[in-house]
Amino acid sequence: MTRRRSSHPASANELLGRLERLTAQALEHVELQRARVELAMALQREMLPAALPGLPGLRAAARYSPARHGLDIGGDWYDGFVFPDGTLGLSIGDVQGHDVEAAVYMSQVRIGLRAMATASSDPGEVLSRTNELLLSMSEGLGEGMFATCCFLHFDPVSRVLSTARAGHVPAVWASADGRSGVEDTEDTAYVGLPLGIESGEVYPVTRRRFSGPEAVVLVTDGVVEGPSFPLETGLEHVLQKVRAGVGTDPGELAAEVIKVADLTGHQDDAAVLVICHE
Repeated sequence: MTRRRSSHPASANELLGRLERLTAQALEHVELQRARVELAMALQREMLPAALPGLPGLRAAARYSPARHGLDIGGDWYDGFVFPDGTLGLSIGDVQGHDVEAAVYMSQVRIGLRAMATASSDPGEVLSRTNELLLSMSEGLGEGMFATCCFLHFDPVSRVLSTARAGHVPAVWASADGRSGVEDTEDTAYVGLPLGIESGEVYPVTRRRFSGPEAVVLVTDGVVEGPSFPLETGLEHVLQKVRAGVGTDPGELAAEVIKVADLTGHQDDAAVLVICHE
């Protein structure tokens, strides 16, 4: 059926009235979207520590960048705490997905890591215990979810940094004497499965003894992998930043490293954890 046009054309006042109503609706939509963005970013900020603890001779810093879409609550995190014996625990990780469920799972992983660290400071043991905890709670946390993670333990007396990885991106390091590299990018024997996938998983531990000024940097895949270039290229970009930033403030180095995320074309959120031995 053909709709008849009104025989009375709209007056200028009617047209202006319609325009005002449409403008008001558009502004209301913009304000709603802005409020959603601010809420998502505030929630993410509250879930991450404002600063990381340090110890004599070792300082740590981190940076986080939200997903490019702006409305997604991401699953990336970093964390740090001092053990009762004066040693330091640090973690960084990435939960599958970008929604409220992923954010909730991320908070549970962080809590689980801290809880398991009260029983053992060994990074491999911490990841193994956390993995079993997540699997036992999978029905309440979201079946099928998982997280990549790296847990680190630093002993200021021995100056040894112990690290275990659960499917996470390898660390990048550089020292003041010119040495540098990307840890075990091809040797899968030093990497366990992500947390929350398989029971009984073992997480090997690697150890590094600091002997001088050195920087160790860990990132989530949103920093180094995207449409513009693959993971290996992204890690090379980070390595260049770390080489140039040895001896600088860890916060400044973290701010430089996270800029690599702008080059990848990735829409994911991104996190950087920097550890500087002085």
